[in-house]
Amino acid sequence: MGIVATAGGCLERARIGFEPDTDNEGPNTTIDVPETAEVTVPEGPLYDVAGRVADVDGVDTVYFELFGAPEQFQPHVPSSFDDTVRFSIPITTAGRSGNTVTILVFGTDLEGVRGDTAMRRVVIE
Repeated sequence: MGIVATAGGCLERARIGFEPDTDNEGPNTTIDVPETAEVTVPEGPLYDVAGRVADVDGVDTVYFELFGAPEQFQPHVPSSFDDTVRFSIPITTAGRSGNTVTILVFGTDLEGVRGDTAMRRVVIE
């Protein structure tokens, strides 16, 4: 003969502690240079595209995708907690007259949530 024990109580458990301070949204990515969605630049010198990725939960990784350019950049992982990560990526224009380079940048936060994608288009004269 077995013994069956039942316990009465509430169906929901009380949470001990506090919920993490999170916005449950991914990082906000902003490209500051160039300021406009499309820019025309002369062939020859390097052209830098710069901006920042920010998230109250902390930025885990910043990703870069380039189309129409020989460059490809590895994802950037900050070495310590940071809620804002600045970036600058050089675009080669030498020997590339008539080409258009599309740059996409986005980040993930420490919770693993992907944020919005910022885009710029660089037209090389």
